[in-house]
Amino acid sequence: MLYHAIQYIAKDKDILGVFLAAANVLNLVIRGILVKNKLASTDSIVVIKIGLIGKTNTGKTTFFNSATLGSGEISNYPFTTQQPSIGNANAITLCVHKELNVQDNPKNSRCLDGWRFIPIELVDLPGLIKGAWKGKGLGNQFLSIAAQSDALLHIVDVSGSIDASGKITEPGTGDPIADIADIEEELVMWYLKLLEGNRDKISRAINSGIDEVAAITDIFRGIGVREQHVKFALQANKLLGVKFDDWDPAKAKDFSWSLREISKPTLIVANKVDLHYASENFKRLREEYKDTIIVPCSADAELTLRRAETRGMIKYLPGDERFDIKDQQKLNDKQKWALNFIRKDILGEYMRTGVQFAINVTVFKLLRMNAVYPVADTGKLSDKHGNILPDVYLMKTGSTIEDLAREIHTELVKGLLYAIDIRDGLRLPNNYQIKDRDILSIVSAIKKKS
Repeated sequence: MLYHAIQYIAKDKDILGVFLAAANVLNLVIRGILVKNKLASTDSIVVIKIGLIGKTNTGKTTFFNSATLGSGEISNYPFTTQQPSIGNANAITLCVHKELNVQDNPKNSRCLDGWRFIPIELVDLPGLIKGAWKGKGLGNQFLSIAAQSDALLHIVDVSGSIDASGKITEPGTGDPIADIADIEEELVMWYLKLLEGNRDKISRAINSGIDEVAAITDIFRGIGVREQHVKFALQANKLLGVKFDDWDPAKAKDFSWSLREISKPTLIVANKVDLHYASENFKRLREEYKDTIIVPCSADAELTLRRAETRGMIKYLPGDERFDIKDQQKLNDKQKWALNFIRKDILGEYMRTGVQFAINVTVFKLLRMNAVYPVADTGKLSDKHGNILPDVYLMKTGSTIEDLAREIHTELVKGLLYAIDIRDGLRLPNNYQIKDRDILSIVSAIKKKS
């Protein structure tokens, strides 16, 4: 509905969008060169990677473009996205500088209107089809890249405007619940394929004395599965202590379901919520997937607002519940209609477009990340160059001072002594578990190199 309005506000060949997309590619190339030459560890940050999954024509690329200001092709024919696109998006959290009454000078992130924008990677993946786990379509490529993601956003057309194969159809005739089930089945079958295809290897490892959890983890390690994931999946299916060779096909599939859910936390994005039949289907989705977070979304609306903002038409920050038009006189009728529709029917109904909210929930709720601010100078709250509150790191719940020191620079860990809590001056032990919004100064016998 908003696509033509987007064309009027931004135009798909918007120069800024192309420039930002090119910058994203250049950034990834540089990062790859650093890793290849083993230089990234000098001052690197592990960037969270979130994959966008779903059938074709659900709006994955529109979501991707609205979050990254990229210029991926948007159209209504199947498999528009032939290759994965990787772009820089942000997780957004309230910055600590106002609380401390200082003006920050961010280096690895941005601070706008009191909000800290923390870079993450977003991956737009080709749409899945049935049989992808067998290699049909772009299945193998899709699944292998999806498996490298830390979390997944499952984009579904909540208006029911696509059929089972992903082709455009009349709103309300498609079934978003079935669409989700189809994609989930493909992912689980891919996990099961890895398990069943390596049964002999797992059995030999266990018989040679290797722990069962370790033996199974080794098979899935390449797709980001860790031992704790395997252990939790075994516990969930009461398989701890059950001999692996005695697993029947049903047990193996149940285990694969659990392992997929545990190792790749997923949020459902109910996209195209502004179209007819979306409200009814959204209610059905929430009933069917009661244990899954579902975010109503209009990626079209977010893309419209982001591009209007870059062109100076409005004042808007991603995720805001409102926007301000800078000069009504400079807008034509179609632009006014599009912005009024977003204000009334999307922000007025759902408070937000859902794009940035989905990313924030994924990072801070599903992945349970905490934003921590390390500083070198406890008095100035700065690094050694005088930059105030220069960096913010996303650390998983349970991470310690030692984990943070390792993240900042491997040399710091070797001489790690303790950390100082900036707020109260307390000396914190190395096993202190980091909390969200902590401001810490690492004290080490070995100083970080420039």
